[in-house]
Amino acid sequence: MRSSILAFLGSVLILPAAVAQQAPGFRNTALSPEARIHDLLSRMTLEEKIDCLSTDTAVPRLGVRSFGSSEGIHGVVQRGNEEHHREAIYTTQFPQPPGMGETWDPDLVRQAAAVEGAEARYISEQPRYNRSIYMLWGPQADLARDPRWGRSEEVYGEDPFFNGTMVVNFVKGLQGDDPNHWQAAALLKHFLANSNEDLRTKSNSVFDARLFWEYYSVPFRMGFLDGGARGVMASYNAWNGTPMAVNPVLKSIVEDKWGVDVLSSDGGAVRLLWTDHKRFPDQKAAVIACLHAGINQFLDTYKDETAAAVKEGSVTEAEIDDLLRRKFVISLKLGLLDPGQESTPPPAANAGVDNQPPAVVPASTDQHQDAMQKDSPEPWNSDKHRAISQKMALESVVLLKNEGNMLPLDKHAIRSIAVIGPLADSVHWDWYGGYPPYAVTPLDGIKAALGPYVRVHYAGSELNQAAINAARASDVAIVVVGNDPTCGPDMAHDWHDTVDGGGTLPCAVPSDGREGRDRESLTLEQEQLVKQVYAVNPRTVMVLISSFPYTVNWSQQYIPAILHMAHASQDEGTALAKVLFGDYNPAGRLVTTWPASLDQLPPMMDYNIRDGRTYMYFKGQPLYPFGYGLSYTSFRYSNLRLDKPFLRGGEEVTATVDVTNTGGRDGDEVVQLYISHQGSLVARAKEELKGFQRVHIPSGQTVSVPLTVKADDLAYWNEKKNQWTLERDRVDVRIGASSADIRLHQELAIRP
Repeated sequence: MRSSILAFLGSVLILPAAVAQQAPGFRNTALSPEARIHDLLSRMTLEEKIDCLSTDTAVPRLGVRSFGSSEGIHGVVQRGNEEHHREAIYTTQFPQPPGMGETWDPDLVRQAAAVEGAEARYISEQPRYNRSIYMLWGPQADLARDPRWGRSEEVYGEDPFFNGTMVVNFVKGLQGDDPNHWQAAALLKHFLANSNEDLRTKSNSVFDARLFWEYYSVPFRMGFLDGGARGVMASYNAWNGTPMAVNPVLKSIVEDKWGVDVLSSDGGAVRLLWTDHKRFPDQKAAVIACLHAGINQFLDTYKDETAAAVKEGSVTEAEIDDLLRRKFVISLKLGLLDPGQESTPPPAANAGVDNQPPAVVPASTDQHQDAMQKDSPEPWNSDKHRAISQKMALESVVLLKNEGNMLPLDKHAIRSIAVIGPLADSVHWDWYGGYPPYAVTPLDGIKAALGPYVRVHYAGSELNQAAINAARASDVAIVVVGNDPTCGPDMAHDWHDTVDGGGTLPCAVPSDGREGRDRESLTLEQEQLVKQVYAVNPRTVMVLISSFPYTVNWSQQYIPAILHMAHASQDEGTALAKVLFGDYNPAGRLVTTWPASLDQLPPMMDYNIRDGRTYMYFKGQPLYPFGYGLSYTSFRYSNLRLDKPFLRGGEEVTATVDVTNTGGRDGDEVVQLYISHQGSLVARAKEELKGFQRVHIPSGQTVSVPLTVKADDLAYWNEKKNQWTLERDRVDVRIGASSADIRLHQELAIRP
């Protein structure tokens, strides 16, 4: 009997080992990543391999899940699709990237991205949602070189170091800090120099190698090397004559030097190689060229063309294996090839086929109140995610003008207030935003802040008598104006219709822009409403909710208080009200130079930024400089000191400055460090941002703020030697509150 029991126990102990031995090698975490991926490829058919060159990396026969895709530059986008019977999912929605940038708070950007990553993984692992969206298409690492660019709403700002810092933190937050597995995967876009919409399907961005290395590629390089991102999407345009989808730099630099694993085409980009760029005779030739260039993720027709190419020998199966070998690294990092992931996968979510939501997101409606309960398991309904959303909205508010300290308003002294304007009772989405679980409009936020004892006069339409009457009858008038981020055609997504089936609405005014349309003007047409309100009520506050700069010269001259916010935050109204009534002291800073006139800008297609673009080369006096923003308190800078008198290659220097809050309110200050080269032998910018820190300083207190600069960040790209060169130089280390408000400076010697 005893021997029988021992035999039975022995068989039980042996069974798991036998089962483990039967598991495929790609599920064996004891093997090297290379061995696991080799095993997976050895089990796949050619047809399965070709299928995995799409956004769907699932291999159903082997139980391999897809990492899929979803837009995600300021919130996970899952708007649903009636045709595919997919429900919309309400996820946390942050301000557009310019608004996230205007916080000047990289750690908060990291927290926001962590929210997105957590929500994407939650959705992917809930069977009821039936989708895989482990890879989010974001962050947007391009640069806002021109305020007319229609997609300025998608990027953090105009400065390479600033954008790169935000990109790095977004990637880190999205992918997480687990040493073994990512929470989600980042796909940076769009590489490279993709900052014009008009004729973008055939345009050519011309600039030299120095600008490639020192400006346009900087946020991408930082995102890959410092942030750890391993995916990128090529842009539609050409660089110096070669379309980016087949540009040799994808392999020679992006893949070989920066270690990127997923090289994706953009939607329709392969077709454009022969229809618009005229580089190839047909789709098949374009697909083959993309495969040879390293593209291993297609958002275009490619399967039949690839199969035919392999059959005729112009592409080998070994080449397909090499392309997928890199791509499955992402699957490994996401844990999708680990034991326990063998279940039948849901279909991959294709971010390009979600229905468009309404142009205006209303306040919370009854139809999804159940999803907002406090005990709901969905992470977007958690106190943690809501708190990060509200903090992001608050920190993004920029105070542009506050004459006579009109703001903050004393809510206890106000008996009546007018809330006026076409954006006063709405929160506008954009193409890359989703449905929020709730949305607080400016009107809702103001009403909630004031309570039932203050009369609120609302007039939503612009330029009508009701608005004038409301302003005249009120103690204070709040005029909420801005752009329409949903107008106009989208050339990348021209197969879409709006929810009502009516197609995309045209942009009503020249200053509107978005994907597929550059702005024709920087004039705020709605400024006429501001003028009419001010004429009957001089206590007028202008709230500009916009994706990009406007030349609001009249308002800057006459309106006593001006605030700026970006679109799409679910907490837009809450943040605005807290700032208006002094419950929060604003400290947002602008992320682009706001010109005073369109005449101050070079031609749109001039990609040589040295001709007058960004604060680094801007000619003339801007309306608002890069890094500008006011506070309800004041700050004094003193005692700048460097921890070394000179800097050698490979070293870093720390500049420390004392900042004192000399006003009567606690507040944040954004301390900015700029470098100006004094003895360079090559042309340099007037000044360049190389460090910044947002710090909270209580009233009357002093904080020592350290900012560190690396010597390598002061080098220039030597085109003759094709390498970075740190020259013997003198640099002026400048510390201030904006690019045009330098408070202290000290010289530092560079000794290579």
